[in-house]
Amino acid sequence: MAALIGLLWYEPRRAQPLIDLRFFRSAPFSGATVIAISAFAALGGFLFLSTLYLQNVRGLGAQEAGLWMLPMAVPTFLCAPLSGRLVGSRGPRVPLLIAGCAMTVSGILFAAFEAETSDTTLFAGYVLFGIGFGFVNAPITNTAVSGMPRAQAGVAAAVASTSRQLGQTLGVAVVGAVLASGVGASTYRELFVPAARPGWWIIAACGFAVLVLGAVSSGHWARGTAERTAERLEAAEVREAAGCDGGRGTRSASTGI
Repeated sequence: MAALIGLLWYEPRRAQPLIDLRFFRSAPFSGATVIAISAFAALGGFLFLSTLYLQNVRGLGAQEAGLWMLPMAVPTFLCAPLSGRLVGSRGPRVPLLIAGCAMTVSGILFAAFEAETSDTTLFAGYVLFGIGFGFVNAPITNTAVSGMPRAQAGVAAAVASTSRQLGQTLGVAVVGAVLASGVGASTYRELFVPAARPGWWIIAACGFAVLVLGAVSSGHWARGTAERTAERLEAAEVREAAGCDGGRGTRSASTGI
């Protein structure tokens, strides 16, 4: 928290900041940042809970547990290129809505109906999460750079990428802390499913955040904020360039060069 406060205080005072906070005036950029954090927090928590359950509760070996994760991995692999095509043809809105719905339903299936206790519902929950995560990745970067000047697109994409890593770290940390508070070493197998329920609700909430922010950050109003932000950034670049040229001209005149 102290580092964040320091960043917010320091960066606006720099002529060439590491992160230009004016980016966050763009609703698509801000939305993509939070979507990336939410989606990858859900992924981190999902993998954390699933691997612990499969190996420590069901007693599966590493290979068997990995095979059980295929219903999640395969839809992710298949849906990712489809998501990219949809982004190219129809924009990021549809993939984000599909991703948010699928991830939310998957989380609710585990949280409210204890999907891990039945092979059928476990399989369905994994497939739904795989579909959701497969659709969410491509529109994140597209939404982040939407409307940004070309000179700033790389920074915007880098912030989105960093948000992914931050989200996954937070997901494991938060869901892990919630699970640890509800289960003890001596009652691990018996209490794992009820103790994991709050973690699954967190994952469902992350999916719902993807759904809501995907709808808000890809509409007409959001595109307007992106365009206004891009105009301000471009105007600031022109002023800075003019100031630099003026400074060089003054120095040249004073030295006779």
